[in-house]
Amino acid sequence: MPEAAAGAQRTQAAAQGRMARTRQWLTRAGSQGHERHTLALIGKSTLAATVAWVIAHDVLAAQSPAFAPFSAVLIMQVTVYQSLLQALRYVGAVVVGVGLQGVLGFLAGPHLLTFVLVAVAALLIGRWRPLGSQGSQVATAAFFAYSIYVAAGSESERWTQLGHIIVLVLIGCGVGVLVNTLILPPMRYRSAEHGIHTLAHSLCNLIGDMYPALREGKLDEERTRHWRQRASQLGSIVQQAQSAVHTAWESTFYNPRRFLRRRYRRRTSFAGYQAVVDALERVSYQVASMTRSLDQWSAADGSRGYRDFTRAYGDFLAALARVGELLSQIDEDHLAEQAQQLCEAAGEAQECRDRLEDGARDSDLPLSDPAQPYGVLLAEATRLMDEFQYTCDVLHNGVDTAASPAAERTTGASRRES
Repeated sequence: MPEAAAGAQRTQAAAQGRMARTRQWLTRAGSQGHERHTLALIGKSTLAATVAWVIAHDVLAAQSPAFAPFSAVLIMQVTVYQSLLQALRYVGAVVVGVGLQGVLGFLAGPHLLTFVLVAVAALLIGRWRPLGSQGSQVATAAFFAYSIYVAAGSESERWTQLGHIIVLVLIGCGVGVLVNTLILPPMRYRSAEHGIHTLAHSLCNLIGDMYPALREGKLDEERTRHWRQRASQLGSIVQQAQSAVHTAWESTFYNPRRFLRRRYRRRTSFAGYQAVVDALERVSYQVASMTRSLDQWSAADGSRGYRDFTRAYGDFLAALARVGELLSQIDEDHLAEQAQQLCEAAGEAQECRDRLEDGARDSDLPLSDPAQPYGVLLAEATRLMDEFQYTCDVLHNGVDTAASPAAERTTGASRRES
C-alpha cells in the first residue's frame, strides 16, 4: 500500500540541519499532503490580496485600501464552504461594527464617551453566536471606524469613509471567495482517509501490545494499568478523525472540482467514511472497557483454564489487530482489493472468537461470577467483533455501490454501440 511503499523507499536516516530539512519540506510539497496544501493556501492568499489591493488602491483610489487585501486573506479558508460562511459572518460583523460607530458617533459626537459606548456595545454584540469566530471583528471594525470617523473633517466625509470601509471589505471578501473557488479549490478526500488511518493505527498498536501478553498470561498490574491509560487517550484521536471526515465532506460544498471527480473517478461516499469512523469510535469504547476489566482483574490463579482462556483471547486480539492494520492502510484507489482482504481477516477473527467462546463454555471457568472478568471479557469480544465486522461491511458495501454505476455505464455504452 502507499504508506508501506513510502516507508520502504527510505534506506538511510534523513539528513539533519536547517537547509536539509527545508529541502525535505519542499520535496514533500511536491506530493499530496500538508506541505502542498500550505503552499497552495499561501499562493492563493497572495494572489487574492494582490488583486484586492489593486482594485482598492489603483482602481478606486481608496484612502484606506488595506481593508480589501486584509479581508481577502482573512476569509481564505481550507474549504470553499468555509470561505463563503466566514465571508458572510465577517461582512456581517464589519457592517455591525461600522454601523454601530456611525450611529453612536452621530448621536454623541467624536468624544471619549462615544468610544467607551462603542467598545462596550461592540464587545457585547461580538458574543452573538451566529457570528462565530468572526465575532471579534465587530469590535475591530468599530475601532477602525472610530479612528477614521475622528480624523474626518466633516459629517458627510465621515459617513462617506465609513461606507468605503464596508465597500472595501465586500471587495476583499468577494475576491477571496472567487480565488478560492476558481483556483485549485481545496478538496480534502484524503483527509478522511488520513483520519481513519490514524485512529485505526492507534487501535492496532494498542491491541498489538496486548495480545502477546495475553498469550503468555502476563497480566501484571503495571502492564494492564498502562493499557488502560493508553485506551483513555483514544478519545482525542477519535475527535481528530471525526473532524477530518467532516472537513473532507465539507470541502465538496460549492466546489467545482467535485463535478470533475464525479465524472472521471469513482468515489466512495463520505457517508461510508463517516460510518467507518463511527464504528471505530465504538471499537475504541469497547477496547477501553476491555482494558478496564483487565486492569481490575485480581491476580491470576495459574490454572489451566485461565491459561487457555488468556491464550485464546490473545489469538482473538491478534486477529483483530490484523483487521486494524488493514484499516490503517485503506486507500481509495485500492479499496476493492482491500475490502476483500478485510472481509477475509474479519472472517478469521470471527473464527477465533467462536473458538474462544466454545473453549470458555467447555471449561469450568466462573463465567457468571461478577468478581471474575471471564464473562465480561467474552461479552466485550462479541461486541468488538460486531463493530469490526460492521466496519468491514461498510467498506465492502461502499465498493459495491461505487462499482454499480460504473457497471451500468459500461453496459449502457455497450448497448449503444450495438
